[in-house]
Amino acid sequence: MIIDTHCHLDSKCYDVDLPKILNDAADLGVGGFVIPGADINDLPKAATISKSYKNIFFAVGVHPYDMDGFDEVILRKFAEDKKCVAIGECGLDYFRLPKDENEKFRQKQEQRRVFLAQLDLSVELKKPVILHIRDANEDCFNILKQYAPKLNAGAVLHCYNASPLLLELGKLGNFYFGIGGVLTFKNAKGLVEILPKIPPDRILIETDAPYLTPEPNRGKRNEPAFTVFVAKKIAEILNLEFDEVCEITSNNAKRLFGCFT
Repeated sequence: MIIDTHCHLDSKCYDVDLPKILNDAADLGVGGFVIPGADINDLPKAATISKSYKNIFFAVGVHPYDMDGFDEVILRKFAEDKKCVAIGECGLDYFRLPKDENEKFRQKQEQRRVFLAQLDLSVELKKPVILHIRDANEDCFNILKQYAPKLNAGAVLHCYNASPLLLELGKLGNFYFGIGGVLTFKNAKGLVEILPKIPPDRILIETDAPYLTPEPNRGKRNEPAFTVFVAKKIAEILNLEFDEVCEITSNNAKRLFGCFT
């Protein structure tokens, strides 16, 4: 079995054919799904989807781009749901910061405030946290190394970006590394080279569907069935059997999120 630990099944692009998407994934051995939180307004939809399918779970969180909608009261409400298995995705993303220095500073500070609030929620509720880090490796590392001893429920670096600095977090606490379609890209040399340095029991498979579609389907809408291409690439790089990769990563997901048993 493969578990897609990060797929936005609540995206509008799946409204018409979600049952088919899930059936196609099941036909290829994909047997579990985690819907991360991003926009707080999508939480009711994610919760509804997870309650409709035994093998779908969701997380509560606010993506850095959606920080203005952060509401801890709402997050806490949905975090009480039995199908909620994590906090996030949350983190820092400096990719689209404005050029104006004052506004840039304001947005960085607000991202940090919202990120810290969600880390605190993860610690308090004893739920693992799903991390989003883009163009903010050093700032995130400095925050997470302080939180590492408290994040006993674990954390996953969603769409791990091959940063050697972030890899060091694995030595400081219970951190996992989400590997998705980027691994199959021709320009993924850094990720290909660093993958063998990640302990196998800390690797998770994800799609970030509908984004980051792996080869050979780049340019198309991503979907959980395409985790197969990620698993095959991991097997190739680590010199493992495909089934072995599926078993290892699924066991990792079960251990981190405490579901799919």
